[in-house]
Amino acid sequence: MVNVLSSRVLLHPSDPERSRAFYRDVLGLAVCREFATGGGTYGTVFFLGGGFLELSGRSDTPPAPGPVQLWLQVPDVERARRELAGRGAVIAREPVREPWGLVEMWLADPDGLAVCVVEVPEDHPIRRRD
Repeated sequence: MVNVLSSRVLLHPSDPERSRAFYRDVLGLAVCREFATGGGTYGTVFFLGGGFLELSGRSDTPPAPGPVQLWLQVPDVERARRELAGRGAVIAREPVREPWGLVEMWLADPDGLAVCVVEVPEDHPIRRRD
């Protein structure tokens, strides 16, 4: 087995400043570090629960919808909805308890990347300690 010490998701947004503002100011993710990438540009690494999200470089084409999504678990999705909406997030789908028992809310980043904000209810099997 490979001994994984750390992991991160790398995004190359079409507008790095707009995406940085979204993840920092709208989602409220804490900055882990920033670094120079050359030519006066810089990358940002955000804390993402047990991993990291890095914005670096630039892409001329936004990601295709579907194959990649961010899944952000929060303790209270209704509270997260109020906070995110108050910061200007456009909620694509309000929180709904899914048939599989998770409460999911969906929004998108500035390039259209799907972001699922999810709550694992107390009675969900993921929380069982049998």
